[in-house]
Amino acid sequence: MPPVTPESPVDKVADKPMLRASNLFCERDERVLFSGLDLELSEGQILQLQGSNGSGKTTLMRILCGLNDSYEGQISWYGEAIEEQTASFFSSLLYIGHRVGVSKALTPLENLRWSCSLRQQTSEEEILKALAEVGLRGFEESPCYTLSAGQQQRVSLARLLINPARLWILDEPFTTLDKKGVDLLETLLQAHVKAGGAVMVTTHHKLDIPELSILSLG
Repeated sequence: MPPVTPESPVDKVADKPMLRASNLFCERDERVLFSGLDLELSEGQILQLQGSNGSGKTTLMRILCGLNDSYEGQISWYGEAIEEQTASFFSSLLYIGHRVGVSKALTPLENLRWSCSLRQQTSEEEILKALAEVGLRGFEESPCYTLSAGQQQRVSLARLLINPARLWILDEPFTTLDKKGVDLLETLLQAHVKAGGAVMVTTHHKLDIPELSILSLG
């Protein structure tokens, strides 16, 4: 895993959380998903969003990632309004939605090459090592449509090993993973926060992680 850069992308204030949302309000189809919602996510923290289906977990994540602007409230990055820090924020964010985000027509190697080309230079050796670490050695050149759902999920999770983002926002990343995959992902989450990163995650999987905090919706 690439080291998390110790400096924040803005002038970091020691007592400011990495990400803060204040008084968020969101309505969908004339139904209020959440109102007056506050949350904080700091370096070294894993925040798990809990709630029933339709409670707004994915919507909240997409709002925080800048993919949904149908809300009211304030979002800040190290104490600065997110609108004033968009370049710094998005360069520090890795979002993996509940859909794996893998092109089935491409191989795992091609998918990661494409992903890396959008953000940073990554060597072929680093990509191959990441695929091996997520259990895909020998499948690097196989079209993803030939892989199982769990293997496709591993292709997506390999991005965690080669992306230097400080903040991970992960929507149901444990879906379709077998026990080895679950253990691997839990290890990656803990290593990331111990290195100074932060994680927001939704999952129905019971997490046994000391750094875990929980926010319930609905």
